[in-house]
Amino acid sequence: MERRANMPPGLPRDRPTQSYWQDPPSDIADCCSTPDLPSHADVVVIGSGISGASISYNLLSSDPSLSVVLIEARQAASGASGRNGGHTKTATYRSFSDNVKAVGPEDAMKITRLEYDTMVAVHEFARQHGIDCDAKRCQTVDVFYDAAKWQAAKDSVTLMETLMGSHAPKHIFHDSQVTADKFLADGSIGGLEYESGSLSAYKFTIGVLKLALQKGLNLQCNTPAHRITKTTANGLWSVETPRGNIMTQKLVLATNGYAAHLYPPLQGVVVPLRGVVTAQRPGQQMPQKGLETTYSFVQGDDFEYMISRPAGTKFEGDIVIGGGTHVAKDQGLAEYGNTDDTTYDKASAAYLLDCTKRSYFRSHWGPDHPEGQCRYVWSGIMGISSDGYPFVGGVPGEQGLYLDVSFQGHGMVLCFLCAKATASMVLGREAEDNLDAWFPTCYRVSRERLHKRFAGSKLNVSRAPELHL
Repeated sequence: MERRANMPPGLPRDRPTQSYWQDPPSDIADCCSTPDLPSHADVVVIGSGISGASISYNLLSSDPSLSVVLIEARQAASGASGRNGGHTKTATYRSFSDNVKAVGPEDAMKITRLEYDTMVAVHEFARQHGIDCDAKRCQTVDVFYDAAKWQAAKDSVTLMETLMGSHAPKHIFHDSQVTADKFLADGSIGGLEYESGSLSAYKFTIGVLKLALQKGLNLQCNTPAHRITKTTANGLWSVETPRGNIMTQKLVLATNGYAAHLYPPLQGVVVPLRGVVTAQRPGQQMPQKGLETTYSFVQGDDFEYMISRPAGTKFEGDIVIGGGTHVAKDQGLAEYGNTDDTTYDKASAAYLLDCTKRSYFRSHWGPDHPEGQCRYVWSGIMGISSDGYPFVGGVPGEQGLYLDVSFQGHGMVLCFLCAKATASMVLGREAEDNLDAWFPTCYRVSRERLHKRFAGSKLNVSRAPELHL
């Protein structure tokens, strides 16, 4: 693992696989707000996913006088935010016990509330601002096939409820019969139901970018950042691109799994992980207007995550399911350090296309859709840290440099409010925004965390609730 963790991520690659969500591309996919790259800005943000878009929006909402330039190597929202599984799902019960042991009960409870509050905030923001992103609040079910994981889930929920009382998210355990009858899931030990949601993260991110553009954001797509340097003369940061350099006092890296490309001290600390997602036409005996809940399927340390496209949306009823990393080469190890999203792991894709009809819904699937089961297969790059937590905030000893990266494949219930926290730090409003009351200390960048590198033969991702590309 150490060798793979030390593979330089490089820049995002040209001509990546097209995700289900990016067809067709947005009208701002190739946006350049000005013909030339500005030579200076108050704040430069690198990366146009949900983090970069939301940071820019929050900065300009708080201080409209700021000049904010967002640069993107490829098209807008072309990274993980445009390639994930569309799942706004917390699943913090899975990591709660580990979090209590690792960072203490206070931060463990903050993480739980942050993820839940982010899920709510994303859907509410889309509703308030009229972002057409197929957002749906619903229940989810985690379907268990492993007795040890089933018991661990019960223990973790009990601990969460003991520590958080009425503030704990509500969880409902179902036996195998109810799980089969209510959720159509065959052969399980049982299911765990709680609040969740689904949406097109691509459309949501594009919506946030458009709102930021209305507030004065300068968006520069197809402008890869090759290098960042701190100038000695005036203490500004210089961002080198093929279209020229831009200088700034405050620089934010919202580049997730690619972060070490621009800031080498993150090499081996934040590691890319390539994931695969499929969009499938449901079998002819499945509900054609879509399933009512979203899903995860838990088998030992392996799991898949799945949504069903809501009624009334494009391709209603389609199943979008990701995961299957464990069947890739070397039990998935070869996908770590891999930033090639121009292709995808064929074994993982085949597994995802097989498991829906032969395992999870086998008695309900029926014959394949007349047009075929597979509609789309694509890949994307996640960012995984050695301690299992995001890196958010100013970098010690690097005045003016901020990180908002490494979301453990779980960004849809982390990025939006982490971006709010990042913007608050950039603006020096931490006390005013009461960050200490709600933002986990363990997410902040520290010298100690920057020295925690991956070692040994495997990644420790036990505190990543799900790898939701």
